[in-house]
Amino acid sequence: MSSGIYELIGVKGNASDSRPWVTECPGKDAKKYFRVFHWWSFYPESANDLGAAMGRLKKEMPSRGWEIVSYGPDTSKNENMNLTADNDEKKAGVNIVHMPKNDPPKLSLHVVSGCYGVPDGEEADDY
Repeated sequence: MSSGIYELIGVKGNASDSRPWVTECPGKDAKKYFRVFHWWSFYPESANDLGAAMGRLKKEMPSRGWEIVSYGPDTSKNENMNLTADNDEKKAGVNIVHMPKNDPPKLSLHVVSGCYGVPDGEEADDY
């Protein structure tokens, strides 16, 4: 999911070196169900490209199966733009925060999957 979103950003830059992690699903058998979280950041080569990257995501995500469920400024003093989208087909959601006043400027991305079932005969790794 993160790789597909990275491709949609469409400007030169670098992603943080963060790894996804697996966690249990609330209210479900932890040996049979899990979900995946991936929190990462994107740092454009030029701070001037950050707004274009956010605009491109908002425009292009719906054509890739994402439904934009909210878009607008948050309540921080910087009023960072937030985009939240769901992909029902892929059972995933993402929150993207446009942080132009951060040092360095970045997009902060939180990708989360729905609950997935472990194949029969296998168990989820310990969390």
